[in-house]
Amino acid sequence: MYLCKKYWLVLLLMGGGPIIIAAEPVVEKLVIGSFSTGLLDHWEAKDFKGETKYSLVDLEGTKVLKAVSANGASGLFNEQRIDLYKTPIMHWRWHIENKLGHLNEQDTSGDDYAARVYVLVSGGAAFWQNKALNYVWSSSSPIGTVWPNAYAFGGANGKMTMISLRDSTHNTGTWYSEQRNILLDLKEHFGEDIRYIDGVALMSDSDDSNSKVTAYYGDIYFSKE
Repeated sequence: MYLCKKYWLVLLLMGGGPIIIAAEPVVEKLVIGSFSTGLLDHWEAKDFKGETKYSLVDLEGTKVLKAVSANGASGLFNEQRIDLYKTPIMHWRWHIENKLGHLNEQDTSGDDYAARVYVLVSGGAAFWQNKALNYVWSSSSPIGTVWPNAYAFGGANGKMTMISLRDSTHNTGTWYSEQRNILLDLKEHFGEDIRYIDGVALMSDSDDSNSKVTAYYGDIYFSKE
């Protein structure tokens, strides 16, 4: 994890004191998934049912995160407080080796995704106020479809919203790059101006459909724009 900034250039001119001669805006980049450097710092596994195996591999000359799920459901979580007023845009890339069958993703029997990346907002002790936006590679829901997570039980486990970014029409074995304005997405889907998120997670799961899927994830980072 690191934070890169471009600072204003200040020169001390002889006899003239400090003069600002370049006024470039500060550009921030917060990398939370530096897989290309071979690091999994701050990422922890959490099992739900069975296990998805995550490993760093070389693919097309770059290190990426590989996820293999065989009837399993476990994710990787990076718990980190991120100020969306400073870095609201989340970037990542992903691709899958195979597609899951046509599933009813709005029912618990079909709550599986070849790949998903999501952001978390903690409700603290009030767990029922937890919130999550799940950006998923859907098997049956067209791009842009939004629905509540099948396991949310009417909000008992918090507000978990699913958003289809890729679907069955997209090619396997092809990298796709994504970027989302998390600040605006949270406002749109939860009706709140939420400044901070408390973590990012990713998961490939296939336990409900008793199937197998393999996916790859590239670096994940936040930026100002």
